[in-house]
Amino acid sequence: MSLQPELLELLACPQCKQPVEMSGDEAVHCCSCHSRFPVRDGIPAMLVYRNDGKPNEATPHKSLLPGSGPLLILNDGKPGHVNQSLAFAKLLNRDYRLLDVGFKYRTSKGFSYVADRFGFYSPRFFMADIPTDHYDAVVSAGSETYYANRTLSRCLGCKSVAIMMPKSYRLDFDLIVAQQHDNPPAQANIVSVPINLSFSQPQGVVTPVTAERYIALIVGGDSAQQKLDVDLLRQQVEKIMPLFPEHKVWLTTSRRTPVAAEQMLRDYPFTDPIWYSENPVNPISDYLHGADYVFVTADSSSMISEAVSFGNACVEVLPLSVPMPTRGKFFRLLSRLETMDCLHVFDGSCRSCKKKVDLCFILNKPK
Repeated sequence: MSLQPELLELLACPQCKQPVEMSGDEAVHCCSCHSRFPVRDGIPAMLVYRNDGKPNEATPHKSLLPGSGPLLILNDGKPGHVNQSLAFAKLLNRDYRLLDVGFKYRTSKGFSYVADRFGFYSPRFFMADIPTDHYDAVVSAGSETYYANRTLSRCLGCKSVAIMMPKSYRLDFDLIVAQQHDNPPAQANIVSVPINLSFSQPQGVVTPVTAERYIALIVGGDSAQQKLDVDLLRQQVEKIMPLFPEHKVWLTTSRRTPVAAEQMLRDYPFTDPIWYSENPVNPISDYLHGADYVFVTADSSSMISEAVSFGNACVEVLPLSVPMPTRGKFFRLLSRLETMDCLHVFDGSCRSCKKKVDLCFILNKPK
């Protein structure tokens, strides 16, 4: 039974004291630590300890990855890849160790495709120290890691988990967590998710002032398909500001933001703006938890995924140029999320699109 919104606003997670929201009609979900509490006959069971001394009710569903041991995460040096693997571990509440890996030679990757086809796995193809500790699984994302994943999981006698579709390799990993916009095939070992894996917690980079209301602009830069149109971005800012006359406006740029765009944005009276070129910090999680609306440029599936999976903010996506591309997996991602009411592509007006993708629930439910 779903709770009334007025009651939900009064509740806080007993574990971390952060806001909670409904997850379906039968559970309350913490927006921060992702604990889940059942709702029984309209009453949320949220005690840390019951009167009989048994553990609290915030126990996860049986995971797609059984066990409670640590995970070995392979790092190819690409933040977009390793962050998804880290999110997988954090969403499952698992300890982990990072291990740097890479192919030894330029030709090693091509040989690894052939070796994988024939079921031949050898550490001679890649650079990594072979660990001796126990792990429940080897987890990795990115084509530079999948062969090492298969090899190390065999050496360690544990499961292999691929994040994203391991294209050009065999799809017989123990578990593959693949984004729906990559059109994964229907297989028993493949779990399809609508967005990139992401884990977010407020960092205290910015702190909202009590009684003030905020919106936030998250400005990226050029993507593989488009270049950021600075004049269009100016027009978008000019349209956004009058829609929220009573709100403070947060802003952050990123490492991809063009110099011309940053110079243009400095003309506006933002509250506590963060210029990445001067202060390379990431306030996005704070924005998602403290703003009513978040406006994100359409250049990063990682930023979009984080925005639609955490916090309470309505999400508006700012096109980089007009017209927006209508083909490709990024367009498929936006279209799917807009259909789900998780976001709205900004057209001069805003919609109340604040539904969130519950990755914790997806990964912690039995397949």
